[in-house]
Amino acid sequence: MRRDRVAEDIYTFSSDIYAQVTAGIILTSEGTIVIDTLPFPHETREMLSFIKQHSKGPIRYVINTHSHSDHTNGNYLFPEAEIIAHRLCRETLLQWGEQSLAEAKRDNPALAEVEIRLPDIVFEHDMFIHLGNRSLYLTPLPGHTQDSIGVMVEGDRILFAGDAVLPVPYIVWGDLDATAQSLRTVRALKPESVVQGHGVLLLKGELADEIESSLRYLQIIHDKVQKLVQEGAPESALAKIDIESCGKSRVPLDGLVQYLHQENLLALYSQLKQKEKPAKKAKR
Repeated sequence: MRRDRVAEDIYTFSSDIYAQVTAGIILTSEGTIVIDTLPFPHETREMLSFIKQHSKGPIRYVINTHSHSDHTNGNYLFPEAEIIAHRLCRETLLQWGEQSLAEAKRDNPALAEVEIRLPDIVFEHDMFIHLGNRSLYLTPLPGHTQDSIGVMVEGDRILFAGDAVLPVPYIVWGDLDATAQSLRTVRALKPESVVQGHGVLLLKGELADEIESSLRYLQIIHDKVQKLVQEGAPESALAKIDIESCGKSRVPLDGLVQYLHQENLLALYSQLKQKEKPAKKAKR
């Protein structure tokens, strides 16, 4: 696992096993705040070990940026902390968490001990947390999922953006327009740096270009897929739309972005085909 110090008493931990998923901790004079957990128990326990060595108090809060298991699997390892998330995160875990976890356990024995732990505190709009010498601003950033949020560490202006900011936007479970709007929200927040849900830390000097690149990417894939749908092209035609033709590199996340890109195209194709059917019926 990779550990980085991004500011005084603020650290990130990135998985070497699964898609460079990133979690964070904030050490305060009155305890620790954890932002997301990691996919596998031994990874989250490494975070716990570090916290025990450096914390000045108990682990007070674990904030989930959204409900996906790679960010919530470790919730149960923080029994003394209150879990905070968007209301829809709790509802999603209630509805699908146990089923999804059972399926994941069948495929990966390393998850055998994982238990679903639901958020204790939920919100819908904005929320503020004050602990010790730190103030955090939590705000919805939907698009990747409906329940996605960002966590701004005020003062340092570090934004933990979860999967609202990724090397390539991923909209398979969400919505393209909402993703674009959340990227604009991130830009408007004017953070000094952004911790992506997966991948490297984005610094202020590169953030504007990264957001603009992601906004262009979303527009390009929409236009390209819409054109294929209008032409009646088969799903197989999507393979010709490579990631670099849409303005994104194929290198980040050890090349996983190419898979994310193809999944985006398939999801868009299905969505736009569904919209096309009512339009054709209306013409008749």
